[in-house]
Amino acid sequence: MMELTPREVVRELDRFIIGQEKAKKAVAIALRNRYRRSLLSDEMREEIYPKNILMIGPTGVGKTEIARRLAKLVKAPFVKVEATKFTEVGYVGRDVDSIVRDLTENAVRMVRNEHTEKVKDRAERLAEEHLADLLANPVRKTEMNPLDFLLGKQKQKDVPEEEKAALSQKRSDILNQLRRGELEERELEIEVAEEMPQLEVGGSSINIGDVMGNMMPKRTKMRRVKVKDARRILVDQEAEKLIDSDEIHEEAVRRAEQSGIVFLDEIDKIAGRGSASGPDVSREGVQRDILPIVEGSTVTTKYGPVRTDFMLFIGAGAFQVAKVSDLIPELQGRFPVHVTLDSLTQEDFEKILTQTDNALTRQYEALLQVDHVHLKFTPEALKEIAHAALVANETGEDIGARRLHAIFEELLEDVSFNAGGENMPDVDVEITPEYVRQHVGAAKETDLKQFIL
Repeated sequence: MMELTPREVVRELDRFIIGQEKAKKAVAIALRNRYRRSLLSDEMREEIYPKNILMIGPTGVGKTEIARRLAKLVKAPFVKVEATKFTEVGYVGRDVDSIVRDLTENAVRMVRNEHTEKVKDRAERLAEEHLADLLANPVRKTEMNPLDFLLGKQKQKDVPEEEKAALSQKRSDILNQLRRGELEERELEIEVAEEMPQLEVGGSSINIGDVMGNMMPKRTKMRRVKVKDARRILVDQEAEKLIDSDEIHEEAVRRAEQSGIVFLDEIDKIAGRGSASGPDVSREGVQRDILPIVEGSTVTTKYGPVRTDFMLFIGAGAFQVAKVSDLIPELQGRFPVHVTLDSLTQEDFEKILTQTDNALTRQYEALLQVDHVHLKFTPEALKEIAHAALVANETGEDIGARRLHAIFEELLEDVSFNAGGENMPDVDVEITPEYVRQHVGAAKETDLKQFIL
């Protein structure tokens, strides 16, 4: 996926985001430059840094969606953070280093899922074998003295040969039944690891088990579950044994460093406006704390040191009150690429409702079909909905495409409320322009006579 050309990246983003060509081109070029950099020599690669992007535009026009879809497209570690959650050192709030720790955690989770998927077939076979053993010869949890564990004094109970043969035959029969899916609803007891308590320190959770390491045996507990649930638990346990955690951590750190994407939202809210006291007192301090992360530093995580030099940072903000020039010059210099996103037009709203893969029309059609209501939107009705969204944004606060969510909830409130029930018959509901004008306040015609003197 890293080999996608900029045109192909924009084409993929077009499936979910309407308009905003400048922003799409900027992120597509940044992505392609990463691929180009990966093919250079080590000496040259260390000299080329990503050109961070600053997106400027009102809420709801696609800033976050562009970054999220881009990361998903290339399977890159991604984290979205609000700059307003961080405070200057000395104030109560989140530490900026947690940005990198969260990104590394996401990278570990992503790589672990990939490795688990590779061993899934083998883990399923081993879990089925283990399940047959448990059904043939249920094991009860025995209390173990930690001192005996450390001294290696666990005792194994000998089983007579006749009993072994009987158990083997019983196990073979059970295994065949499992493969035929005949025992899915049967219950059994399995031994699962007990979660260690979490400590909250500085806004981050610390697992007591990670602190203690392998000094003590893992605590387990017995759970009574159905076979279908036990199969899933055992598959996870067997997969955990088959994958190499050290290899996962190394790959995750490398991927976070080389292809991680950090989306800094609400960056305009930490821009100072000349105030030296009051609520603005720590805004510039937050910028100065974020600066080392953006320009390149090393952050200590539980998976080892992580460099931020080659991560791609995408800042975003409406900049309606503050201006880009209100940011400290050093931070401005770390976001050399500025792109302005436009407010959505009626034509954009129509395209959002008809051309995107995740269009709200498809979502509501699927939701209500569960209750036997079959929605159908006429093209004229979609134009009326788009016009209502535009009017609502112009007369009220401009919240971009999020206005469509409010319009749809208002439009389908009666249908959603009355749908459902065991005796609900199949109902066809056609949404027409008249229906939209009747149920959506922003679509109703305004009587201009009241404004004439």
